[in-house]
Amino acid sequence: MNTDIENLFKDKVIGHPAGLFVIFFTEMWERFSFYGMRILLVVFLTAPILGDNPGWGWTNENALSLIGTYGSLLYLTPILGGWIADKYTGYRVAVVIGCLIMTLGHGAMALETQSSFYLGLALLIIGTGFFKPNMTSMISEMYKGKESKKDGAYTIYYMGVNAGAFFGMMLCGYLGENKGWAYGFGLAGIFMLLGLIQFWLAKSLYGNIGGKPSKVHEVELPQNINEESPKAHTTEIGENEKLNPFTMFDKILMVLSSVGGLLYLFNDPLEKIGNTSLAPFEIGSLSGTNFIILVALALFLVLLVSRISRYMPIVRDRIIAVSIFGVFTVFFFAFFEQSLGSMTLFARDYTDRSLVGNSAMVFKIVDALLTTIPLIIITWVLYLLAKKTFSKIGLSNIILAIAFIGLWFLVIYRLMDKFSQEGNEVDATWFGILNSFFIITLAPFFSKWWESKYNPSAAMKYGIGLVLLGLGFAFLSYGTGDIPQGAKTASVSMVFLIMAYLFHTMGELCISPVGLSYLSKLVPGRMIGFMFGIWYLAIAIGQKAAGTMGGMIDDISEKYSLSTFFLIFTLIPIGVGIISMILNPLLKKLMHGVR
Repeated sequence: MNTDIENLFKDKVIGHPAGLFVIFFTEMWERFSFYGMRILLVVFLTAPILGDNPGWGWTNENALSLIGTYGSLLYLTPILGGWIADKYTGYRVAVVIGCLIMTLGHGAMALETQSSFYLGLALLIIGTGFFKPNMTSMISEMYKGKESKKDGAYTIYYMGVNAGAFFGMMLCGYLGENKGWAYGFGLAGIFMLLGLIQFWLAKSLYGNIGGKPSKVHEVELPQNINEESPKAHTTEIGENEKLNPFTMFDKILMVLSSVGGLLYLFNDPLEKIGNTSLAPFEIGSLSGTNFIILVALALFLVLLVSRISRYMPIVRDRIIAVSIFGVFTVFFFAFFEQSLGSMTLFARDYTDRSLVGNSAMVFKIVDALLTTIPLIIITWVLYLLAKKTFSKIGLSNIILAIAFIGLWFLVIYRLMDKFSQEGNEVDATWFGILNSFFIITLAPFFSKWWESKYNPSAAMKYGIGLVLLGLGFAFLSYGTGDIPQGAKTASVSMVFLIMAYLFHTMGELCISPVGLSYLSKLVPGRMIGFMFGIWYLAIAIGQKAAGTMGGMIDDISEKYSLSTFFLIFTLIPIGVGIISMILNPLLKKLMHGVR
C-alpha cells in the first residue's frame, strides 16, 4: 500500500497527487447532479398543472413532506453503504456502483411519469448511500503517512463539492425553469454519467488504494465545510463487544426504534399525498403515525441512556456532551434546510425577481463574472491534470474534457440568453447558488478565526451559528412585514433573500466543521461507529423536520402572515443558540479538557 501511495504522489498537480483531482472532478459532477436535481424538486412539484412549463400542482405541504423524507433517507443509507464498502466491495467499486445507480435515477426522473419519478428518487437514495461515504475514505487512504497535507487535500475536495453545487443549481435550475423540467433532470444525469466514466477510466492511478477491504479500518472524518461524510469505520472487529457488548435488549431496541422511524418517514408523505396510511389507527388523540414515532423516539432514548450509563465516568460525560450537540444539530438542520424548500418557494412567489435598465445590466455582468471566473480556474486545473496524466489515463482526460466542453457550452448559452433579454428575470432557483458562493468566499476568514487565539469553544460556535441562522430569517420576516395575511404572491426586494443566505452560510461555517470534529475527539474509538450512526440520525431527523416545518408556510401565512412564519424561524434558532451559549461552562466540564 505504501508503494501505491508513493507512486500516487509522483505526479503532482498544485502540490497534490493527480489522483486527488480525479476525485475532485468526480465529486464535482456528483454534486452537480445532486444539487441540480434537488433545487428543481420543490419548484417542479408545486408548479401549476396548466401553463407554459406545467408541473404536478402539489401543495407546498405535500411537496415538502416528500422532500423531507427524501432528504432524511439521504443521511441514513450512507451508513449502510459505508459498511458494505468496508466489508465487501472496497471504496472504488462502491463509488462506481453509487454513480451508476444515481445516473439511472436521474434518467428515470427525466421521464416525468409518476412511477418513474418515485423510482428515480429511490435510486438516488440508494446510489447516494454507496457514493457519499466512500470518496472521503479514499482521500484518507491516499494520505496515510502524509497527514500534514491532508487538510489541504480536503480543502481542494470541498471546493469540488461547492463548484458542483454551484453549477448544478445554476444550469439545471435554468433549464428546468425555462426550457422544461425534463431538461433539468436529464442534464443532471448526463454529467453524473460522465463523472462515473472518467473516474472508472482513471482507476489505474490508484493501485490498491480504495480496493480490497482490510480487517482493520480507521475512523474517517470529512474535514471539509459543506459536505459531511456519513461514514463511521469500525475499529478492531469485536473490540466494542469486549468493552461494552451490545446486549440482546440493546439489539431489540435498535431494531424497534429503526423500524418505527422508517415507518414514520414513509408514512408521512403517504398520508398527505396518497390519503393512505401504514398505521390506520388512533391512540387517544394521537394518530397511528404520531404514536409510532413517539414510541420509536422513547425506545431510542432508552437505548442511548442504557449504553451511556455503562461507560466509565469521563467517557460517559463526553458522550453526554456529544448527545447535547446532537440535539443542537437537529435544530440547526431543521431550519437551515429551508434553503431548498420554503426559501425557494419564497423566491418564486414572493420575491421581486424582475430587473430593468441599469439594475438588469449590472446583475447580468455580476452573474457572468460569478459564472465564468470559477469555471476558468477549474478548467485550468483540468489542463494541469491532463498535462500530468494524459500518458497514463488519456481516455479519462478526454471524457473529462468533453464534460467541460458541454459545461462551457451551457454556461455561454445561458449567458447569451440572459443578455439577449431586454430586462432580466432572475430564476427562482438561482438564489440557491448563493450558499456555495458565500462558502467559497468566506471559508478562509472563518478558518483563520478558528486558528487564532480567539477561537471559540464548541458550545459557543454552535450558539453563534444558530443565532446567525435566526438573524438570516429575521431579514425575511422584516422584508415580508407589509405582505397581507393569506397573500399568495408579493414583490419583496431580493436583497432580503440574499442577506438571509449570507447569514445562513456564516452560521453553517460555524457549525458544519465542528460536529464531526468534536465527535472524533470526544468519543472513544471502540464506540465511534455507534455514535456516528446517532450523529447522522440527528441530521436525518433535522432534514425531515425541515420538510415538515417548511410545509406549514401556507397555513401560517393564511392564519397570521408570512412575516409571522419567518419570525418563528427567527426566534427558535436564536433561542436555542442562546441556550447553547449558556450551557458552555457545563459542556466544557463534560468534555474534560477536549478542545
